[in-house]
Amino acid sequence: MAEPFPPLYAIVDPLDTGRPPQALAAALLAGGARLLQLRLKSAPARVLLAEARAMRALTRQYGARLIVNDRPDVAAAAAADGVHLGQDDLPLAAARAILPPGTMVGISTHDLEQARLAAQAGADYIAIGPVFSTTTKPDALTPRGLALVGAVRAAVPCPVVAIGGISLERAATVRAAGADAIAMIGALVRAPDPSAAVRAVLRALQSRPASGSA
Repeated sequence: MAEPFPPLYAIVDPLDTGRPPQALAAALLAGGARLLQLRLKSAPARVLLAEARAMRALTRQYGARLIVNDRPDVAAAAAADGVHLGQDDLPLAAARAILPPGTMVGISTHDLEQARLAAQAGADYIAIGPVFSTTTKPDALTPRGLALVGAVRAAVPCPVVAIGGISLERAATVRAAGADAIAMIGALVRAPDPSAAVRAVLRALQSRPASGSA
């Protein structure tokens, strides 16, 4: 990847907060986040596209990157920097056929074999998790633990993003286990001050650099 992968992968999903996605995005960017994923699982395509286009304009102001969850078509239409795919979404090759050249494609994985297959397929980055127990997904899998983060980092050439139940207190430990970046949802969007939460996480990550290389 031409640009360094930021240490914080901030996910914009209001969850149970009632906060507008654009307000959350603005707060996360103001706090220093430079990679956002727009994740609105239940939004109709038209609404998701409108949010993605508005968020893309906002990320440009900050020199940040935007990734759209699940939907390569929306990512392409919004001129987003990337798309994030789950195990049940379109295969990577099919997503590439929809996206402009150079668009990032990330893949969610939950074990070492899935991570290896995603890397072999050409993923630009791999998400691994859930590392810890999480409440942001009603059908979340059992926690995978820190050892898998290190195993995946050793097995794949692309950046590794750890996700699932990561709090401010756990952030540096997870990165030290081998993650190039940590993905956070609830710890940021549910915080009383999301901007301050981002700043605190970035300080924690700077104090303990990753053991793996991007």
